Amino acid sequence: MSAVQIIPDVAAAVAVLAGVASLWGRWRSPGRWIFTGGMLLLGVESWLNARSVTALSPAAAVSWQQWRLLVLGLLPSTWILFSLCYSRGNHAEFLQRWGWAVGLGWAVPLTLALVFFDVLVREVPEPAFADLLVGLGEVGRVIVLLALVAWVGVLLLLERTFRTAVGTIRWRIKLAMVGFWVLFGARLYADSQAYLYRAVGREMVQVEAVALLLACGLIGWSVKRAGTFEVEVYPSHAVLYRSLSLVLAGLYLFGVGVLAKLIGWWGEAAAFPLVAAVWLVALVGLGLLGLSDRVRLRLRRLVSRHFRRPLHDYRRLWSEFSSRTAACVNEGEYCRAVARLVSETFEALSVSVWVVNESRVGLSAGTSTIWPAEQVPARLGEASGGRALVEALGSASGPVDLEALTGAAREELATLQPDQFGKGGGRLAVPLRAQGELLGVLTVGDRVSGMPFDGQDLDLLRCMADQTAAGLLNQRLTRRLLESKQLEAFQVMSAFFIHDLKNAASTLKLILENFRVHLDNPEFRGDAVGAIGRTAERIQDMIERLTTLRQGMGLKVAPADLNEVVRRVLETLGGDFPPVELALGELPPAPLDTEQMRQVIANFLHNAREATDGRGRIAVRTARHDGGIELEVRDEGCGIEPAFLHEKLFRPFQTTKGQGLGIGMFQAKVIVEAHRGRIEVDSAPGRGTTVRVWLPVEEVR
Repeated sequence: MSAVQIIPDVAAAVAVLAGVASLWGRWRSPGRWIFTGGMLLLGVESWLNARSVTALSPAAAVSWQQWRLLVLGLLPSTWILFSLCYSRGNHAEFLQRWGWAVGLGWAVPLTLALVFFDVLVREVPEPAFADLLVGLGEVGRVIVLLALVAWVGVLLLLERTFRTAVGTIRWRIKLAMVGFWVLFGARLYADSQAYLYRAVGREMVQVEAVALLLACGLIGWSVKRAGTFEVEVYPSHAVLYRSLSLVLAGLYLFGVGVLAKLIGWWGEAAAFPLVAAVWLVALVGLGLLGLSDRVRLRLRRLVSRHFRRPLHDYRRLWSEFSSRTAACVNEGEYCRAVARLVSETFEALSVSVWVVNESRVGLSAGTSTIWPAEQVPARLGEASGGRALVEALGSASGPVDLEALTGAAREELATLQPDQFGKGGGRLAVPLRAQGELLGVLTVGDRVSGMPFDGQDLDLLRCMADQTAAGLLNQRLTRRLLESKQLEAFQVMSAFFIHDLKNAASTLKLILENFRVHLDNPEFRGDAVGAIGRTAERIQDMIERLTTLRQGMGLKVAPADLNEVVRRVLETLGGDFPPVELALGELPPAPLDTEQMRQVIANFLHNAREATDGRGRIAVRTARHDGGIELEVRDEGCGIEPAFLHEKLFRPFQTTKGQGLGIGMFQAKVIVEAHRGRIEVDSAPGRGTTVRVWLPVEEVR
């Protein structure tokens, strides 16, 4: 048995050991259990491939490959499930949303493999058996095609997780991500070759085995370097964009395809597995260089030094700052966007944003690239709420070096901004100040390669801190404005009910005053009892409306006679109310909320009574008008000043009455417009006021 034939067996053993070892420590993590299951399946598949490679006849190879395709039917959904869970703090949301697809991904290929087990693969002729293990049947090709789609999905999901991570969190999972990209990139290539050529080649088995060994090595290296298998990031459900996975997969396929052609021309096909492995290792090295924060930083400094350009592209930075923070609707989102941008700009792996709390005696949990989001409040608690740090930075105007702080402030900042690597180029605390007020603290540390902050860095950091503080101030002012609007809305609705209760109380007061004079009159007592009952019904109806306040003003419309509504209102006013001249025309039924309209008419009449001081003429008229019906209430009272009439009459809490709430006309306008009607007021000082309400006769929808 040659060394090349041993590679799949070695890869199988390493995969099984890696899967079992991943459970060490946090064995309750679902991501680790899924990883273990996936690695065990890969180990079994590699062992079956090894048996196929060492098979002495095409028939024996067919038997092993049938079982290998059965295992392949389980692999894609297992790794899709892993990519939904790996390093995702909110993996439960993704599993709940995509669990059905994962289940379908297991059921379909496994069912196909079991039902068509005997025709998954076919023997190849003896001359071709030296290069090919088996040919693929149509069902076998379908299973391979489903696997191809799954590998692309795994790469896209893992890339999304990596893009969401930032700073130290990204550094911790970088090598593991490269390992996964190597593993599934190689499988993408091997399975695409099998699908296109309808056969499984011996060299593809070696490529998959080498990729599995490299992936296990990189994942193990990542765990050793970072001290953890996974971290927690919180990617959104947004559609993937600007993905490099498909581009890299295409470049990889193209490069290996060209390599295969060159080897074919040179006649060295036997050396293809070794050359492909070298090519794969070279791509891994290139990927590591591309992901290296240190290499990118040195490249930027090289360009800055030799091409005489600033270290930072300020126009791009400010454009990026504006675009990233413009859509943030709360302090949490804003802080996360700022922390990510600062980390990327200064190549700093550890960036945190802390917000001064409302009591201004300490800090509130913001965001950090050092720990997962749920650990940030605990870190703040370990630092005693950041009180000493707030006091120490109260008068600072720019970035402050950690070494310059003393006492409790230094201890708090050391907790909030630990030195992860020991040579991170210094740790800075930058006060976030706007209009002379300290709003928060930005902490930066662990720069790549331990590069110190120079003059350009400090100036840019100060500018970004000022811009961040301005954004935090806007967020805070916006929140206070929203709270004020909510309070105002509550006050308006409360005033509606208070005003209605005030009208009901006025009616009861008039009845009580008349009781002293007409108590012995049986007819009066009957009318008074009826008026009291109707007023109680109105109060009960208002209470019911208050319980359904969250649903807004819902009209209880039904066909009704507006003239009858007017008469009912006059009956509730009591005998002490001044005489009202009625000119009620013949009206068609109209869709009305009678209780709401009674409140509107009662409000008009009470206003007329107060304007005439109980001695002037009050008239009510109804008529058909402009395809609808019109109500007019006219008095000969004191009238309304033009400025108040045009600017304040229909605004809440605006009144000319000493005891008024300034809500009646505003409420009337809201009710009339809810009926799709309109309200007009004609008035002038000394000549009285006329209020006209027009209502449609068709049904309100």
